[in-house]
Amino acid sequence: MQFNNILVVGGGGFVGRHLVAALAARGATVSVPSRRRERAKHLTLLPTVDVVEADVNERAALRRLVRGQDAVINLVGVLHSRRGRRDERGPNDYGPDFARTHVELPQALIAACREQGARRLLHMSALGAEPGAPSEYLRSKGVGEQAVIAADDLDVTVFRPSVIFGPEDRFLNLFASLARLPVLALACPRARFQPVYVGDVVRAFLAALERRDAVGERYDLCGPKVYTLKELVEYVCGVTGRGSLVIGLPDGLSYLQARMLECTPGPLMSRDNYRSMQVPSVCDCPFPFGIAPQALETLAPFWLPPPGAHDHFSELRLRARR
Repeated sequence: MQFNNILVVGGGGFVGRHLVAALAARGATVSVPSRRRERAKHLTLLPTVDVVEADVNERAALRRLVRGQDAVINLVGVLHSRRGRRDERGPNDYGPDFARTHVELPQALIAACREQGARRLLHMSALGAEPGAPSEYLRSKGVGEQAVIAADDLDVTVFRPSVIFGPEDRFLNLFASLARLPVLALACPRARFQPVYVGDVVRAFLAALERRDAVGERYDLCGPKVYTLKELVEYVCGVTGRGSLVIGLPDGLSYLQARMLECTPGPLMSRDNYRSMQVPSVCDCPFPFGIAPQALETLAPFWLPPPGAHDHFSELRLRARR
């Protein structure tokens, strides 16, 4: 299966920038929509990549973006949503940002693909996504995932990763920044994850594009090892040489911390995140397409260096998502 023109929605994000670079290296012409073109300017250096200033939530703009594409890849996701008025909330009780991003956008992409004749659609969901999940994030992801799988007139593939790690991620790097504190009070310390390397996620997307047997399938993507959240944070503290004492909070205090943090600008955590972490983000299935997933301990020391002169600039880049 050969795809020369590919639209990557969410291509300016963490996973997107790695996937777009890999597609460009293969000679594909890649279109990446962004509401502000400068936010994805790092992609404009790639010779076959076109960053288009457009709002994918506008149906007419989305139809124009899909026109002439051989394949469409949707990577868009948000971790937080405004609570909104009751009449703004989705039928499965999730906030307006989750509804717009995780449910309405996949539905609009399906409609645009049908109208414009783009049959191949790859969709990023999340491990644990189900319409009956305990958190709004996982419920809305589950409804969007179901809509994609139900579009059996298109050639669809869905990926459901655990937490994704890699250079400039928003997970391990966040804990590396917080590890400067002498004591870390950690909510949900027993939450379980099976972190997967961003490069392996990209390899799975590339393989799916080339394989007919990937059509109609859902793939869970997990790394080789299961960790508790406390184990992950302690590992980051060890690699960065910071001696923070990590104290796991019980459930009641974890919920209280989440409630307090969600009131801060750009919240580090919310009550919905707390509910998401009640669902283990782990899987026992093999990584698809014969790919051997890489271990966190093998890779993370290369981009989680001990503290030094560049720490401040690394933190600024993380905040700027660069």
